[in-house]
Amino acid sequence: MRLLLLTTLFSLVCLHTFAQNNQLKISKLTGDFYIYTTYNTYEGNKIPANGMYVVTNDGVILFDTPWDSTQFQPLLDSIKWRHNKNVLMCIATHWHSDRTDGLEFYKQQGIKTYTTISTDQLSKQNGKKRAAFLIENDTTYTVGQYSFETYYPGEGHTVDNIVIWFKNEKILYGGCLIKGADATDLGFLGDGNVLEYETTLKHVQRTFKNPTYIIVSHHDWNSTKSLKHSILLAKKLKKKSMPIQ
Repeated sequence: MRLLLLTTLFSLVCLHTFAQNNQLKISKLTGDFYIYTTYNTYEGNKIPANGMYVVTNDGVILFDTPWDSTQFQPLLDSIKWRHNKNVLMCIATHWHSDRTDGLEFYKQQGIKTYTTISTDQLSKQNGKKRAAFLIENDTTYTVGQYSFETYYPGEGHTVDNIVIWFKNEKILYGGCLIKGADATDLGFLGDGNVLEYETTLKHVQRTFKNPTYIIVSHHDWNSTKSLKHSILLAKKLKKKSMPIQ
């Protein structure tokens, strides 16, 4: 009996160590909401990429996929170990690799994967991974005890970026469209729209008022000032980019 207990304990410790490695971090946001962070290298720097998952009575909803391909399975293992539930669906919020790289892998695991039609078209054009199901318009989903809305506010970080809104919990998942309150710029804009960015962010601000949490992709997500700060950055960049009359 003692040997069995020790073996079981050792297995649990090993699994926990495997699930929480230095390439995958999972933090509790509130209630059944969790932020997962993976990492990749951009311009010589190690950059964090935040995603989110929600544990429902029916299973787990995943928003975006790990940026690091070695963490596709460890994320599923971590979720299973922590909550004893499987991931049911995954929604990617735009076509860049830090959001979509795991779509094909998760589709092969029987997980329902989703993007907008615009994201699917851009993914196809740029050789990125594609989802099995397409979102035609802003849509409200109900899974288990939770409901959330997908919303396209306009062009910004990319032409297809969407955000996710949990109305009852007032959780805004901004993806790469919204930058952290400590960000010094709007990040990579090679596929974005500098002149529309401010307007797009203001659409988000007007549509989803007083969020309790705002989750951003590549910065600290503990501040609700991130949206206002991003609007200020976008306003300054637009002014700088406007042609001289």
